[in-house]
Amino acid sequence: MTVESGRRERKKAATRQKIADTALRLFLERGYDAVGIRDVAAEADVAVTTLFSHFASKEALVFEQDEDFEQRLTRAVTGRAPHEPLIPALRREILALVRHCTAESAAPIWRMIDASPALRKYEESIRLRHADALATVIAADSGLTRSETAARTIARFVIDAYSLAREAADPQAALDEIFPMIEAAWEATRPAPSAGPRTDTA
Repeated sequence: MTVESGRRERKKAATRQKIADTALRLFLERGYDAVGIRDVAAEADVAVTTLFSHFASKEALVFEQDEDFEQRLTRAVTGRAPHEPLIPALRREILALVRHCTAESAAPIWRMIDASPALRKYEESIRLRHADALATVIAADSGLTRSETAARTIARFVIDAYSLAREAADPQAALDEIFPMIEAAWEATRPAPSAGPRTDTA
């Protein structure tokens, strides 16, 4: 990457963050439904077209860390240490994500999301996409030897674990209860060992 292209990328990232921060501030101050895209663009001092070059929809402004969330999940699979079991690696990342999303500073944001049908529907679509991305990297890991169906099932369980823990009074206790069930389900999908050559003569 050249110095100039690096500068452009930093400027682009700064503009995106400015738009997201402005949108969130307006949403929390005035209410999500009371703020329009043009309001956000004007407050952030960018054109509406610039806003849409960074965010595909109004809902996406609230979930601006969506891509980072997905990347962290997939890296928990692809970046884990050699021979590290899958489920503990995923549990560790889910716990970190839940702690981030249940911090006191995040509470007003989640109250806004929970109060908005549009945001709840958008969050559900994000969860499905994250589950698909996670399933893809699990199925592609040659060391895991699981079917695509098993990978998709476990990925859904893991994403649901995040949602359940985020809503629980004690997120870590919830994960402590949920992940042994996920581990058991994962072990149940382990392929049976292939039979060796027969040596009996009976």
